Amino acid sequence: MSIMVTGGTGFLGSHVVRHLSEGGKDFFLATHDNTDLTDQAAVERLFAERQPTEVIHLAAEVGGIGANQENPGRYWYSNLMMALNVVEQSRAHDVRKLTTVGSICAYPADAPIPFREEDLWAGYPEETNASYGVAKRALLVGAQAYRQQYGTNIIHLMPVNMYGPHDNFDLQTSHVIPAIIRKMHEAAERNDADVVLWGDGSATREFLYADDAARGILLAAEHYNGAEPINLGTGQEVSIRELAQLIAELTGFTGRIVWDTSRPNGQPRRQLDVSRAREHFGFVASTPLEEGLRHTVDWYLSGRPSPDAPAP
Repeated sequence: MSIMVTGGTGFLGSHVVRHLSEGGKDFFLATHDNTDLTDQAAVERLFAERQPTEVIHLAAEVGGIGANQENPGRYWYSNLMMALNVVEQSRAHDVRKLTTVGSICAYPADAPIPFREEDLWAGYPEETNASYGVAKRALLVGAQAYRQQYGTNIIHLMPVNMYGPHDNFDLQTSHVIPAIIRKMHEAAERNDADVVLWGDGSATREFLYADDAARGILLAAEHYNGAEPINLGTGQEVSIRELAQLIAELTGFTGRIVWDTSRPNGQPRRQLDVSRAREHFGFVASTPLEEGLRHTVDWYLSGRPSPDAPAP
């Protein structure tokens, strides 16, 4: 058996690859350096040459609120094209199983809390990340359509916001946790009086430590074979204001947190119903938020690469 991992050198991919390696699995990586997954011919050549028996599709173009606002067309196109090519070539080459990873961004802007998988189509995604969310919805539609018509075994997982070592700390494209860590650490080093953060701090988010996410993905890849999407998360939400205070303590920032209310909050609340993952393949997140944040801050502060370099 040979497992192909797309996006294996990225943030989430680095954690999935470590688990595969530690488990002695036979795998190879499809990376941006060796294959442009938006190029149909290139993806067809890759599958023909390597003949994977299973595929874990993690590759994505993604960023925080600012990056989503600046790149809606690019994110829609690249994520949709990668999905189309990977799904079609998995069918054409009789891949035994394709595990796809979507996003909580696919949920409607006003979805009831907690987000349940059956509510996915109850409305349109939140505007600041709608193009990315719609592309991920399309991936699910394709997975279910190919299962129905061709019998292709494709599963679809929807992880909540992830964080951890190897995250992207570029302030132009990063998500909220790495952005706050970098801002507060640099402010503490300069002894700044304050740090400016987006929004008013009232929005809530649920965060999943990347190592837990990787474990959940591989559990699903091994044990789940259903057509319905499944949430991956902790089931616990925290306000951005509370999150910022936690990170301030961990980075040693003692100044004032200033909220820039001219900037968007994004979706008001995010919290998942995680019962389906527990019932179908026994996944329960095990890393408390404060512990995961401490590991992430420690990684960032100890011999980290340049924050503007791609994640290893």
